Amino acid sequence: MAAVAKPSQAAERASGSSFYRGMRILPPPQREAMFEIYSFCRAVDDIADDPGPRPQRRAQLQQWRADIDAIYAGAPPPALSGLAAAVRRFDLARADFLAVIDGMEMDVDADIRAPDRATLELYCDRVACAVGRLSVRVFGLAPGAGLALADHLGRALQLTNILRDLDEDATMGRLYLPREALADAGIASTDPATVLADPALGQACAPLVLAAREHFRQAFAIMAENPRRAVRAPRIMGEAYRLILDKLTARGFAAPRAPVRHNRLRLIFIVLRNLF
Repeated sequence: MAAVAKPSQAAERASGSSFYRGMRILPPPQREAMFEIYSFCRAVDDIADDPGPRPQRRAQLQQWRADIDAIYAGAPPPALSGLAAAVRRFDLARADFLAVIDGMEMDVDADIRAPDRATLELYCDRVACAVGRLSVRVFGLAPGAGLALADHLGRALQLTNILRDLDEDATMGRLYLPREALADAGIASTDPATVLADPALGQACAPLVLAAREHFRQAFAIMAENPRRAVRAPRIMGEAYRLILDKLTARGFAAPRAPVRHNRLRLIFIVLRNLF
């Protein structure tokens, strides 16, 4: 009997991700590269969310910058040999890895509370669109279409995350709703608990819902114009997250907010539909 290959550490780490099914359908070289990218993102995200001392977390992120530099200098740390292989195979850009780290550092430097729209756009570009720019190289999309897809789908996914995780973020003292949206809804406070208890919270969330829907629309338009094999994984991710956005808007944002989760059977259907 042939030996069964053990999953890589990166694959095991990715197995709990919302994106796991989308990554699993990729051919082996692309799949392993995406697992490595996800593992990197998860590692730096864990640092950002760790409740430990900020100086210690800044030092950990700085070590990641040094490790990324070492990969591009041709001397990767042994633990990052898989990520280094993905960088070489798919010509991944160093600037995108560093942008992700910069985004995580925004959370480490201070608990983000009601940023202005420009700061929120920068945050989304760093923590989501930069990951998209790495991913589209792995998927094999042409540069122009790939960058546009990374921008629109990255923002759509991140805005959906913000809307889904309002309560979880508030427990960490964070509030990503832009201050302009709060002001337009008549909410003067930027305290997360106060904002989440305000009856006008739905009005403050509405602009993010509209923006996410528009980014989804543009992302799916781009995917419709590109080879299906190159957009299977991002299409699955997009459909799964658009479903979350639909559930959030159907539920509403008034307290108490029941958690919104994936329907497992619906996810399997989305995967199968994009496979066949």
